[in-house]
Amino acid sequence: MTMALRLVQLRMADGRRTLSACDGQGAPFEVNGVPTSYELARLALADGVSLPDAALARKGVAVDLGQALEEGRILPPIDHPDPAHLYLTGTGLTHLGSAEGRDKMHKAAADGATTDSLRMFQMGVEGGKPADGRPGAQPEWFYKGDGSCLVPPGAPLLSPDFALDGGEEPEIAGIYLIDGDGVPRRLGFALANEFSDHVTERGNYLWLAHSKLRQAAIGPELLTGPLPDDVQGVSRIVRNGDTLWEKPFVTGELNMAHSIANLEYHHFKYGLFRRPGDIHVHFFGTATLSFSDDVSLIDGDIFEISAAPFSLPLRNPLGRAAPAQTSVLPL
Repeated sequence: MTMALRLVQLRMADGRRTLSACDGQGAPFEVNGVPTSYELARLALADGVSLPDAALARKGVAVDLGQALEEGRILPPIDHPDPAHLYLTGTGLTHLGSAEGRDKMHKAAADGATTDSLRMFQMGVEGGKPADGRPGAQPEWFYKGDGSCLVPPGAPLLSPDFALDGGEEPEIAGIYLIDGDGVPRRLGFALANEFSDHVTERGNYLWLAHSKLRQAAIGPELLTGPLPDDVQGVSRIVRNGDTLWEKPFVTGELNMAHSIANLEYHHFKYGLFRRPGDIHVHFFGTATLSFSDDVSLIDGDIFEISAAPFSLPLRNPLGRAAPAQTSVLPL
């Protein structure tokens, strides 16, 4: 069985872009002649080998990832030469306990009745992990944007000027390449901050789509191979060097109402999402939010997400985008 690797995209001190890999034993090494995870995946497909084997066959000199992270040279672990061919999507209400915060948001609007959020969560609990290989319950699904919305580790996550909130969502994202036959190929998994506007979402659950059209951060590492069933992590908000809020979060199938295979099926069942050459970053959801604990964030606060088996944390400060020209003009 091929060992799992952690792939990291970065720029060297001279500005040259490169790809590094680490098996968790020795030092991270440069993947010779292959500057991106996307190119490595395409080479692996062409050679008929696994992604880790393609990297190990091109093992080069050691790379100091700690220094690169400190100097802001780490990139997202996946991107596409044309950002329009990278999809950011996700599923919500997928984790045990994830319905509690959402149900609180919408309880008043439902006049005490069972909310649609809670009903959808129960559908996942009852049918999100089919044992017979057939499709299970359909999860909530949302679109976040394309590759232009993907922010590297260390860079600000910018709320639009019209946003009512900008809050973290610590989770795992699956990373996929569609091969030449239209078959989704899972490259691996990454830590993710599925940044959202929870105040807008709280106003009306039909505004969920608006609340999700935001930037997102993933990385620094792309973990090849299967995701552990039980992933234990920590989500933290740092303000002026001090921890403002901290809470453990859990993910992996042991802590989810849906299997990953079921979430993948309900995304890739659409032909639009099986276009050869496209990249998909699909967020699997979370049950842990600082917003649920009434934490109010300000620009400059730093989101920090860490979890084994990832060795590097994902950190991004909160920022605010400048007002944009949104008026429609006749031509």
